[in-house]
Amino acid sequence: MDTAVQTGSRDRSIDRERVGIGVVDLGIVVGLVLFGNVEHGGNPIAEPLASLETVAPFVIGWIAVAALAGVYTRDDLIGTDGVRLTAIAWIAAANVGLMLRGSPLFEGGATWPFPVVITGTVLVALLGWRLGYALLLSQSR
Repeated sequence: MDTAVQTGSRDRSIDRERVGIGVVDLGIVVGLVLFGNVEHGGNPIAEPLASLETVAPFVIGWIAVAALAGVYTRDDLIGTDGVRLTAIAWIAAANVGLMLRGSPLFEGGATWPFPVVITGTVLVALLGWRLGYALLLSQSR
């Protein structure tokens, strides 16, 4: 018998914590992409459009994949399931961002080490902050 199994329950309500977690997640993605841009000679102040073009593929990828995966609609945003879903969603979102960046829609490309660095760095940062937040919440309760 073929049956679909839902592994997590969803909560469609929007609350302050969900919005805050989403803002921090997006801030990490934008911040790390901009940091890499600056490290490679980019200047977000002098060239804001070029910086926006660098960040946009990854923001689009994250928003699209996070929405499709339900990253912010799960009951357990920062627990084990939430962290696992975030990891899978970021790996998928990084690939979407890399494909967009390599397309004619955006300037730039994705030479060999870049996909590994962007995927790994943002993954560690996203999971690190979420696990830290979960630890802080567990200690305050």
